[in-house]
Amino acid sequence: MNLPVNQIICGDNMDTLRTLPNACIDSCVTDPPYGLAFMGKKWDYDVPSSEVWQECLRVLKPGGHLLAFAGTRTQHRMAVRIEDAGFEIRDMIAWVYGSGFPKSLDVSKAIDKAAGAEREVVGVNPSSRPNSKKAGMRGFDNRDGAPDQSAGIQALTAPATEAANQWAGWGTSLKPALEPITVARKPLCGTVAENVLQHGTGGINVDGCRVATDESTARVVGKTAADGWGLSGQAGQIRGGDAGRWPANLIHDGSEEVVGLFPETAPEKARQRGAGKAETGCYGAYGGESTERGHDDAGGSASRFFYCAKASADERRRSKHPTIKPVALMRYLVRLVTPPGGLVLDPFGGSGTTAEAARLEHCRFLLLELSPEYCKDAAERLRQGVLF
Repeated sequence: MNLPVNQIICGDNMDTLRTLPNACIDSCVTDPPYGLAFMGKKWDYDVPSSEVWQECLRVLKPGGHLLAFAGTRTQHRMAVRIEDAGFEIRDMIAWVYGSGFPKSLDVSKAIDKAAGAEREVVGVNPSSRPNSKKAGMRGFDNRDGAPDQSAGIQALTAPATEAANQWAGWGTSLKPALEPITVARKPLCGTVAENVLQHGTGGINVDGCRVATDESTARVVGKTAADGWGLSGQAGQIRGGDAGRWPANLIHDGSEEVVGLFPETAPEKARQRGAGKAETGCYGAYGGESTERGHDDAGGSASRFFYCAKASADERRRSKHPTIKPVALMRYLVRLVTPPGGLVLDPFGGSGTTAEAARLEHCRFLLLELSPEYCKDAAERLRQGVLF
C-alpha cells in the first residue's frame, strides 16, 4: 500500500493503524484523552488502551519515540498502558502553566449549606475572575450593591456556624498548573549507534532543542593543572559553549505564577518587558522565536530557560476543540524526537496542531481523528496557511 503522508484521516484510529505497515513511522507526538470526562466529552472517559499503543509501537521504527500528554490524576494509567504495550519509559516532561483554575469545594461553605445556615456577604472574593463583557458600569457590583454573580464576581462570605468557622480556608483541590508528557521509546535493534545508522531513530535532538541564551554555558570540569586538579598535569576539560543550555524535562508558559517559582540567576532582577500579550516562542525553536517572556537573557529569573507560551486566541483559529496545545510547544516536541524530514504520527489529532507543528519543522505528518468536526478544524488550520 502507499503510505498516507500529510493526510488527515477521519475515523477510528485503530482501523487506520492496522492498515499501516510495520516500522514506517519516525515519531509519535500526541495529546490523547486524559480520562477525566473533561467538559462531559464522551471521548475523554478513559485513557487510551494498551491495544492502541501496541499499534503505535508496531508502526514506529525501532528506537522511535512516543511523546504523549496526560492529566496529573491519570498519568499513572497512561504510562502503565504505554509500558504494557512494549514501550520503554524514558522520562517525563512537565509542561507548567499559571492559567489553571482550581475546582475546589469550600469546606466551610459546605458545612454551612448542610446546616441550612445563611452566610453573610462581607465583600468580593479576590480570586474572582470578572467577565468584563458582563460587568456593568458599577464594576463588580450590581444595582443592589451585591457582587454580580453573572459577571463572574463571587461573594466573599463569613462562616455562619462555629463548625464552618473552624474549617474556614479549607478546600478539596490544588490549582492545576502542569500537564505531564510521557517520554517513551520503542526498543532498539542493537546499540543506539547501530539503530540510528540503520533506522534514523533512537536519539533525541539535543542541539536542535537547546535552551537559547545570550550567556556562555562553557564550564571547566575539574580544576586546571595550575590548581593541582588536572589529570596527569593537564588542564581540566572545557564543556558546553554558547549554543545554549541542555534541554530539560520542564517547559512553562511564562505566567507570573510560574516565573515567581524560579530563582534569580543574577544580583539584579532582569528588566521586565511589559505585561502585554504573551510571546509564542518555545526554547530552541527555529525562526528566531523569543525564548522568554518579560525577562532579558542577560540575567534575572532562571525561568527564561524553560519558556513556552500557552495557545493564544489566534492559534485556536476558531476551533471548538477544548484542549488545544500551543504550536510552539508542539514544534519543540516534534523537533526533539523526529529526524529531519521524518514522518510524525498523531493518532489523536484533535484540532491539527501536531500537523501544523510538523510542517513548520519540515517534517511529514499523519493525523488520525475520530470527530468529523475536529477533522474539519484541522483541515481549516492547514488551509489557512502554514508558512515555511
